[in-house]
Amino acid sequence: MATLLDFRRRIRSVKNTQQITRAMKFVAAARLRRAQEAALAARPYALELARVLRSIMSRLEQPEHPLLAHRPEEKVLTLVLTGERGLAGAFNSNILRKANEFFRPLKGKQLSVIPVGKKGRDSLRKMGFKFAAEYVDVLARVNFGTARDIASLVTELYGKGEVDSVYIIFSEFKTVMTPNLVVEKLLPVEKLEEDQGRERTEAEKASAQADYIYEQPKEQLLEKLLPRYIETQILRAMLESSAAEHAARMTAMESATKNAGDVIEGLTLHMNKVRQAAITKEIIEIVSGASSTA
Repeated sequence: MATLLDFRRRIRSVKNTQQITRAMKFVAAARLRRAQEAALAARPYALELARVLRSIMSRLEQPEHPLLAHRPEEKVLTLVLTGERGLAGAFNSNILRKANEFFRPLKGKQLSVIPVGKKGRDSLRKMGFKFAAEYVDVLARVNFGTARDIASLVTELYGKGEVDSVYIIFSEFKTVMTPNLVVEKLLPVEKLEEDQGRERTEAEKASAQADYIYEQPKEQLLEKLLPRYIETQILRAMLESSAAEHAARMTAMESATKNAGDVIEGLTLHMNKVRQAAITKEIIEIVSGASSTA
């Protein structure tokens, strides 16, 4: 049976763990604020760029560009964005499960993967996937240069015909408690549609109805904007994934801190019962000894 000293040691250990999880929660909350601001700031630019592309493509009878070429999907390249570290609840496992669900119907086709994040790289390597490239330690501080490098690689592979389609799987930041797992097709660029599930502002509605006047030929604009569109989509996915990871870690550490408090409360209650039983036993022994000597 555990002694009072054993209970005190266990309580002290759990309190130390609680201090660590509380500190990690505060750190994740501070990082989440910056990552959330960056993710929200990137959305209007991505939406407006997609709107301009939609306008240009609608004015061309048969838009031609290497990134618009459709081929039978025999060679599929997938970008999988996961976290750099653990202690984020089910964040990484949910993304990997979503990726496995996506890969399951593609058995028999030539699959290649670009993992972005250490956790995804390690797990996908154990599964035996072929890597076209890998990027780690890039989501803690997302920058446009990394997104441009990834976009340049995937567009080059697609332009050379080494892959027939490119998908990206990531966790989109919605709220702290409810992330949204997303599978998007990057290449070939499909017909861009309005986001029907999002409430548009008055300014966005007016912009959608605007009749753009282009100084340059529409074909030349399409040539320049399509690669920029791919860069923007990858950058937005990286920012969304970074914010979602910090939100998941903050939630997980908050839950761990609360659970540690519950464990401390239970151990303290049990320790008090053991101590009370020991005191009662000593009193009985003293009373019994006094009775026997009387």
